[in-house]
Amino acid sequence: MPETQRKITRDDILSAGEYDQQRKSLKANLIPMKKLRRIEVGPFATFYFENYATMWLQVQEMLRIEKGGEEQIPGELAAYNPLIPQGDELIATLMLEIEDEKRRNAVLLTLGGIEESVFLEIGGETIRATPTEYDDRTTADGKTSSVHWLRFKLTQEQTARFAGERVVLGLSHPNYGHMAVLSAETRAALAKDFA
Repeated sequence: MPETQRKITRDDILSAGEYDQQRKSLKANLIPMKKLRRIEVGPFATFYFENYATMWLQVQEMLRIEKGGEEQIPGELAAYNPLIPQGDELIATLMLEIEDEKRRNAVLLTLGGIEESVFLEIGGETIRATPTEYDDRTTADGKTSSVHWLRFKLTQEQTARFAGERVVLGLSHPNYGHMAVLSAETRAALAKDFA
């Protein structure tokens, strides 16, 4: 499955029977790639950087779970194709992962607008993330969602430097200020999104 393809088409979708037969091996084959694209920042923010392969698997899983057949496919493609990087960007799902429900609800009430505080630093240059085209993920009472989709738009110069320079992923929210330095292996994996 090509990691750098930019769009999932109907022709890319396996039938339910084909997918069920291959599901275990397809998921197992993606584990090493997904591991490099997963970055923990602080105690409970995890970023999952998406690409064609991760979104293709997500579409297949949604079709498997919801069993909507042929009629479901256009909706899934419309939902997940915008989360595939288009060559000058990185796209990440930010998950705020707190297992205890009471604690999760209390913490999410303190993190309104967290999606506006995410950034990448490439060699000291800051790129602010922008939420994708999905609805606002923070409610009127200031409670944020536990899931956000974020887009990092990079210049040609930044994409060229990405794999070889220090890259920091961070959040600068007043109630959640944490950073993580990306490993060389993760930078190399994410740089494929610029190919």
